[in-house]
Amino acid sequence: MVLRIGENLNVIAKKIGEALKDRDPGPIREMAEAEAKAGVDLIDINLGPARKAGAELMEWVVKTVQEVVPHIPLSLDTSNVEAMEAGLKVHKGRPLINSISARPERMEALVPLAQKYKAPYIALMLGVEGIPRDANERGMLAAEHLAKAAQFGIPEEDLWVDPIVLPINTQQIQVQGCTEFIMMMPDIAPTCKSTCGLSNISNGAPAHLRGILNRTYLIMIKRYGMYSAIVDAFDE
Repeated sequence: MVLRIGENLNVIAKKIGEALKDRDPGPIREMAEAEAKAGVDLIDINLGPARKAGAELMEWVVKTVQEVVPHIPLSLDTSNVEAMEAGLKVHKGRPLINSISARPERMEALVPLAQKYKAPYIALMLGVEGIPRDANERGMLAAEHLAKAAQFGIPEEDLWVDPIVLPINTQQIQVQGCTEFIMMMPDIAPTCKSTCGLSNISNGAPAHLRGILNRTYLIMIKRYGMYSAIVDAFDE
């Protein structure tokens, strides 16, 4: 069973973006409740860069969502470090940090927060040279993540490695690299978890094929041991 992280509470969605801007709790609560009803295991809150009053916004939205679905942990998704900490501070229970890349400045800023708040995090296979070309380069980035986590006393089971899924219509060899990397992980770090942005696989594909591609790839990565996936909560 692959854990499902609902991706629908996203600032780029028009209705959600407007609700966040206006601090209107109605659409936020409705979406959180709908995702919960759809059976997701975690709810991702994606605020993007959250440049304007990001910390206050993250605090508000975390509280708003947890008022209606207190039993579902949240995945906090923003590139704003202050906003991330604001969310970690008010979240009841253990949230998931989405995400920390292998770029030194991101690890230096965010791994200490993971330690401070005892929060698991998505370890993104993205380094200083960009997206890795194959499974071996992903393995090297995973080793960098594990070394940094060990430096802060963070157990490897708190890392959810994300190999970075790219669209199949442009990067077919990368799809193979991701699946090979997933198969490698038990040898690299047996207790690490794993995740990916599932809908990335179908980006750019015709609308009528996206759901089929997403579901097919989900079956594939489940077979290879993927622990979780960030998904459209309403894609049946």
